[in-house]
Amino acid sequence: MSFKDTALKVENISKCYRIGSKEEVYENLASATFEFIKSPLKNYRKYRSLYKFDDIKPDSGSASDPDPSDVIWALRDVSFELGRGEVLGVIGSNGAGKSTLLKILSRIADPTGGRAQIRGRISSLLEVGTGFHPELTGRDNVYLNGTVLGMTKKEVGEKFDEIVAFSGVEKFIDTPVKRYSSGMKVRLAFAVAAHLEPEILIVDEVLAVGDIAFQKKCLGKMSEISRAGITILFVSHNIGAIENLCTRGIWLDDGRVVMDGDIEAVTSSYLKSTNVDDSETAPESWKHTGSGEALITNANLLDTGDKECSTFKMGETILIEFCVEFNKSFPAVDDMAVEVMQVNTGLKVLHLLCQDCGFYLENVTIGKRRFQVEIPKCLLYPGHYQISIYVGDGSFSGFDYVKNVLKFTMVQSRVSKRTNPFLATHAIYHNQSIWKEL
Repeated sequence: MSFKDTALKVENISKCYRIGSKEEVYENLASATFEFIKSPLKNYRKYRSLYKFDDIKPDSGSASDPDPSDVIWALRDVSFELGRGEVLGVIGSNGAGKSTLLKILSRIADPTGGRAQIRGRISSLLEVGTGFHPELTGRDNVYLNGTVLGMTKKEVGEKFDEIVAFSGVEKFIDTPVKRYSSGMKVRLAFAVAAHLEPEILIVDEVLAVGDIAFQKKCLGKMSEISRAGITILFVSHNIGAIENLCTRGIWLDDGRVVMDGDIEAVTSSYLKSTNVDDSETAPESWKHTGSGEALITNANLLDTGDKECSTFKMGETILIEFCVEFNKSFPAVDDMAVEVMQVNTGLKVLHLLCQDCGFYLENVTIGKRRFQVEIPKCLLYPGHYQISIYVGDGSFSGFDYVKNVLKFTMVQSRVSKRTNPFLATHAIYHNQSIWKEL
């Protein structure tokens, strides 16, 4: 990538914080001076350890000053380049360093090490109402915030009506911001950041504050400005929005870049790393119901790469494998089923019966058999689900029935063009539809 095509270049940025330190406050200059003179070496070391991190490195296992046990690295040698007009999604768990990175790039915080080269005017939306003065009206804050972002009063004035109309707070524009709700603040803050024609737009997870209609409006605006060639850094836990808006992704974990590449590859790898705890679904904790003529001995959830997985994106294929130990011979077993239930509501959302696909088991002898059930392109809405398995002869309890032996999570992905959230309160299952005007 040539320099003229680069909007942002981050080189080995690290950020170190000292935890548990408390600044001593003295009553006056004389007492502070006396305290320092009384123990000069001790106080020199204390102040140096509080404010200097030059002698420890992100990967060092030990350091004389400060003690590594008192230090937390929010970022460790983060490097990447972002081209003009590129839309980058930054993902990771809470505490991974996403917000710290954006604050450094927005010049709110200074890095401990490394540097960033920025070519273009930056607009940042990191926290609700950042930079807003509570005593000023919404009108005054639009001009104030616009000036902070580098615009002239004339430029803000030319965009003012458009900003206010987008925010939806026209009725309260001359009311002091201290009387605004958090949702009203974020509406106005986003409207200012998005309409002042930045060359680089940095957006953190603040959109989660707004209602669904506002999130849809904001994400639509971001999609619009990305098509206009504006560079965007977007942090969100909404995988669907990330995949629809971004072409490239960076996965941060413990302050480091784990993966940088195609957005779908990055989100898939990230989700596979966030498997739910399966300690409650271990076979030894199962409660078996049935005659015991056959026993389900273990079960696993797999992705299409035959890797164990408990987090799937909407539209991914889910594989359920389970082993059955038959304790007697049968001429045929034609009644096996897998049930999928919502964890929160207890609602059974899928009942998968072997007969439905023409699968029958004949001439069964004593011993173990292994089976696989495939749910192709599963479009369950985001949420938590659990699986129960039945093997029997059609009676209520059958040979064996084990309840809630597997758990998995569905997350939103690029299964449609929408960027607003799929909510379990709206529906259970998603299906493509064809719309046209007659």
